[in-house]
Amino acid sequence: MKGIILLNGDPYIGEINADGALVYCCDGAYGWAKNKVKIDKNIGDFDSLDEVPFPAPEEIYPAEKDYTDGEIALAKLLKQGVEKIEIYGGGGGREDHFLGNLHLLYRASEECVQAEMITDRSVIFPAGGKIFLGKFKGTTFSVLPFGGVLHIMDSEGLKYRYPEKLSYGECRGISNIVEDCNAFLTVKGKALIIINRGEV
Repeated sequence: MKGIILLNGDPYIGEINADGALVYCCDGAYGWAKNKVKIDKNIGDFDSLDEVPFPAPEEIYPAEKDYTDGEIALAKLLKQGVEKIEIYGGGGGREDHFLGNLHLLYRASEECVQAEMITDRSVIFPAGGKIFLGKFKGTTFSVLPFGGVLHIMDSEGLKYRYPEKLSYGECRGISNIVEDCNAFLTVKGKALIIINRGEV
């Protein structure tokens, strides 16, 4: 089962395939999402919304709370046993919120749930082991360590080779190009992959 989280960052202008998915909408995201995709639950404190969302929230959280609306939505989806999570509306806006949204991806991956954040400009996801990149042939992508040192074990079909190790504070994983439909990257540790959906 797939879960979808809608956040109150830059509105996503593309299509969202919610077939068979649980869709949880966080607070102000309702403004851009209400006529785009079916919503199963509206979640949050609703301090960013000036209308009553549909369906009506099961609970309204206090504005001053320990968890972000996105974190609450993620916890609920994990409890439902979803196997994959897509996050829309997670980019743009406040930089601290964007960085926090990346941590949602990390938490999902720690629960062995495949997760990705999809914006109009990029697809961002954590991955480990052998990472197949062939479906992104012709695109620019970057790889960063995510949660610790990243060891590059092997790669193929990429324009540039990586060093054996990427640590925090290094930018050597920025801007590579997928050149082959069989391209892959094998890592030890957790990588954050950012696929550029725009021009190479």
